[in-house]
Amino acid sequence: MRYLALLTMLLLLAGCATPAMHAAQSRTHGNGEHDDIADFAKGDTQAAPSATINDSGREIVMYAMGLIDVGYVFGGKNPEAGLDCSGMVSFIYRNAVNIDLRGSAADIAKHGHAIGRADLQVGDLVFFNTMNRPYSHVGIYIGDGRFVHAPSSRGRIRIESLSNRYFSQRFEEARTLFAS
Repeated sequence: MRYLALLTMLLLLAGCATPAMHAAQSRTHGNGEHDDIADFAKGDTQAAPSATINDSGREIVMYAMGLIDVGYVFGGKNPEAGLDCSGMVSFIYRNAVNIDLRGSAADIAKHGHAIGRADLQVGDLVFFNTMNRPYSHVGIYIGDGRFVHAPSSRGRIRIESLSNRYFSQRFEEARTLFAS
């Protein structure tokens, strides 16, 4: 219930925000719309934007932010019981944009297409090799060089930086499920 209340609050705030548009930085995902949410996601709507998105990316970020601090459970598929990284991504994509992603992080990596790290947009997926095997961890890019993930360490869904030494050394690939 706590995550639903947070999600509702974030959605209400999103309706009041008027993010700036920057066509020079934009990559549209199919419907031609683009706007910035990276600064909104960190609570600063006046800062210079660093990522552009469409409605799908916005929905993905809103669901992701609503899950911050939900507990980690290996194999977890719903917020009430806890989520692991692939369960978190599956839950968010299914509820935010009606895309059904199932299985492990490696299974999810088979969807969409690879993009360069510089081409990451809000809502894209980031994959890491954290267990000496490819695609063993997945998170959702939220802009400004940050991503949301469900780590087993410290046991709660949280935001990390791609420049964090641990993750930058283990970054494997970025993938998008949206047309570029």
